[in-house]
Order: sequence, then C-alpha cells, then structure tokens
Amino acid sequence: MPKTFFSEQEQETIIEAIGKAESQTNGEIRVHLEANCSGDAYEEAVDWFGKLGMHETDARNGVLIFVAYQDHKLAIVGDKGIHEKVGDNFWQAEKDLMVEYFKQGKYTEGLCLAIRDVGEKLQAFFPKTKNNPNELSDDLSFGKPEGGSDD
Repeated sequence: MPKTFFSEQEQETIIEAIGKAESQTNGEIRVHLEANCSGDAYEEAVDWFGKLGMHETDARNGVLIFVAYQDHKLAIVGDKGIHEKVGDNFWQAEKDLMVEYFKQGKYTEGLCLAIRDVGEKLQAFFPKTKNNPNELSDDLSFGKPEGGSDD
C-alpha cells in the first residue's frame, strides 16, 4: 500500500524537507506516491499534477515528484513558471539523482535531496516574499493501491 511504503518517521522526514525547501521560496513542492504505473510515468504525473491542483499557484511554480515504487518509475513535473527557468536538463538530473539513491534502497534520502535541489532552484527564481502563503499542502499524496485503481 502506498501509505505504508514509507514509515511514519520517513514520511515526516520528507514532509519536513518540503517545508524547509518551501521556507525560502514562494514555490510549492508535492510528492505523490503510488504502487503501480501501467503507462508512462510522466503522463501519469501530469494527470496527478492537475488532480492535486498544482497548476493553481499564483506564479505557476508548483513542482510534483511522482513515484510508482513497485514499477520503479518516477517523474518530475514543474509548472510553466519554473519549467521555463530550469528546463528539461534540470528535471532529468534530479530524476537521475533519485534513481541512484533508489537503487541502493535509500528512497527517503533520494527524495529529500531532490526536494532540496528543487527548493534551491525555486528560491533562486521565486524567492520568499513578505506575503508567502503556503498555497498547497506539504503532505504526501497517495494514489492507487497495489493492483488497484484510483477511481
């Protein structure tokens, strides 16, 4: 089950990493986890990006990290505002970083490092302002369970 892939402590560590990354930027980061992804991970991530309202940030600077752990698939989707600044090479480098850690079974560490890196890019282009609302939840998002659907 996606909600039990990470222990409660690991989930807290990831949520804390998101909060720390977002504390220096107006950008928003979410992590979505599910067991399986039968199709293309990027397309699935784009679908979840919409379902989670990631496109609703004022500066269009939301970032979603999508992980389908049983199928060993992941994707990162950055909204228009941040994607125009960093481009495909940055997202690919972060995916490669996570894959390196995931192959060693270090899922929490890999996610937290990618979250940190994304936060640094968001800070560079969308620094924290006086009025810095947290526009989206920092909690992990969970999709379909093993072999199930999210309908």
